[in-house]
Amino acid sequence: MLVVDARHGVLHDEQLGALPAWLQPGDLLVFNDTRVIPARLFGHKDSGGRVEIFIERLLDERSALVHLRASKPVRPGGRIELAQGVSVRVVERQGDLYIIARDGEQPLEQTIQALGHVPLPPYIQRRPDAADIDRYQTVYARFPGSVAAPTAGLHFDEPFMAALHTRGVEFGFVTLHVGAGTFQPVRSEHVEDHLMHPERVEVTAALCGQVAGARARGGRVVAVGTTSVRALETASQDGQIQPYTGETRLFIYPGYNFKSVDAMITNFHLPESTLLMLVCAFAGRERVMDAYGHAARQGYRFLSYGDAMLIIPPGKQP
Repeated sequence: MLVVDARHGVLHDEQLGALPAWLQPGDLLVFNDTRVIPARLFGHKDSGGRVEIFIERLLDERSALVHLRASKPVRPGGRIELAQGVSVRVVERQGDLYIIARDGEQPLEQTIQALGHVPLPPYIQRRPDAADIDRYQTVYARFPGSVAAPTAGLHFDEPFMAALHTRGVEFGFVTLHVGAGTFQPVRSEHVEDHLMHPERVEVTAALCGQVAGARARGGRVVAVGTTSVRALETASQDGQIQPYTGETRLFIYPGYNFKSVDAMITNFHLPESTLLMLVCAFAGRERVMDAYGHAARQGYRFLSYGDAMLIIPPGKQP
């Protein structure tokens, strides 16, 4: 774990087990408790052409917004045959995406759970195996809906969370269902023109109460992962965190004024990604680039199954 201590302008090479020492009793760790669904499906058109379906997000019990990959475009009204005699119908096209609906009585989510494959990130160049079903999931995942794991949370297992609890650290949970758009790089000439895909988020009244309690006792709100940051900040757009259930398109890039997050734990992200831009907004671009250069020289592992970074911005006391 690389600790970016912006209060003193220094970097610390640590083991992840040292995290409790960098936190204090009364701090609030906020996790994203979304659960990854097996979002990649394979089938064929009536003509026999192969089709790959990648779920962007579930819309309701029977329909989903998806990416379709086929040798020729799939037209609305067409059907895609999956395994075990199951089929889905292409309802309409929305830009680069499609809406599909499940035929029959079974909810679409059940079909996905039965026939889908673990949606490993595109930079992992291998087919998923049985171990990925558990390995690409946090230990506290509860609510199905994500097509990518909130990977900063993969560092936490039950004994580690018990050690943090013993330290006096409180746990809180938000839900943000990660969409496939998380992998899309920023290609716009002007960063503010980049359009985020909508993602479903829930921040409960109970979590808002935990944030207020942490503030009252002088503790910090420490977000685990960029998705937790975006959920907290989405619920804080009026300046103070409030319960929120709905969609978010919040794009955080340098210049953003953070309202609810005091420190964060994250992984090392791809260049040109919205995730890296969020980290730069939080800690400062030059500081983050220095940290990434140091991490590369020291042999840190990057991306989903890589190492962690704890960022403490200026003015946040331990």
